[in-house]
Amino acid sequence: MVQANNFGDLPLKYSALNIAKVVIIPVPYDRTSTWIKGADKGPAAIIQASANMELYDIETDSEVYKIGIYTDKAVEQNSSPENMTEAVEERVQQHIRKGKFVVVVGGEHSVSIGSIKAHVENNKGMRISILQLDAHSDLRDEYHGSKYNHACVMARAKEIAPILQVGVRSMDASEKQLMDRKNVFFAEDIYRRRDWVKKVLSRLSEKVYITIDLDVFDPAIMPSTGTPEPGGLSWYDCLALLKTVVDKKNVVGFDVVELCPSNTNKAPDFLAAKLVYKLLSYKFSQRHEKGKLLKRSRTPHNKMVKEGQSDGIA
Repeated sequence: MVQANNFGDLPLKYSALNIAKVVIIPVPYDRTSTWIKGADKGPAAIIQASANMELYDIETDSEVYKIGIYTDKAVEQNSSPENMTEAVEERVQQHIRKGKFVVVVGGEHSVSIGSIKAHVENNKGMRISILQLDAHSDLRDEYHGSKYNHACVMARAKEIAPILQVGVRSMDASEKQLMDRKNVFFAEDIYRRRDWVKKVLSRLSEKVYITIDLDVFDPAIMPSTGTPEPGGLSWYDCLALLKTVVDKKNVVGFDVVELCPSNTNKAPDFLAAKLVYKLLSYKFSQRHEKGKLLKRSRTPHNKMVKEGQSDGIA
């Protein structure tokens, strides 16, 4: 097995900060999780697994690593989740100001709050939706004495931006009154249906930030999470959604969290690494970039206004 200190085990000419379009920020934090511990080891496991990927992506016919992927030093913060959130937000902002596309890898789901805040702040005055892929609704206002617990991520997110939730199949009764039902796609409601991806797309604004808790996947393919739930999405269900969102919207950043790596099963680590690379391939493949430019040139702004295209979650 190849050992690596940066995502993809890339040579310096593709992993130096000054040339990289993408920055990956590891956040090995796991203080508020309440069942299986080990998410703090997730970022390192993802990076190690990524060193063993083929860097050519068949689907997009691309080698996205050639745009440059810089792996930043980890955000080492083992105090309160509030302090961790501030540290992540500051680090993400530093790279956004330099024009980088930022990916956060966790760590428990609370690490997403700082990244979400940074991206919303960077898009101040513009509509930005938060797309959550997750087995859990994470809408508790407070849990175990903290508003920044992993169970409160989307409660904090919806205070600053519209949220849309996909794959949910576990929640507390108290969260029902906090949930906007029209913007929730429960796993059982999308199972074996073909139209759900279009419906998700119709609820999103032009700019989208994506937060992916790996327990959104069925534990048959992703058992290495802190709170595995039966009945999750398949690999291709997830990719179908992500590809469509990237094709039709402007994804401004994303995070992948909640990997609790196992010593005996490395497949989930590889899935997480591949998911990061797939989403980057969708975002930055030449085919995608050309398609975006072509679409923009064929659709004048005044026509978009006349046609009443949505600027946010209705």
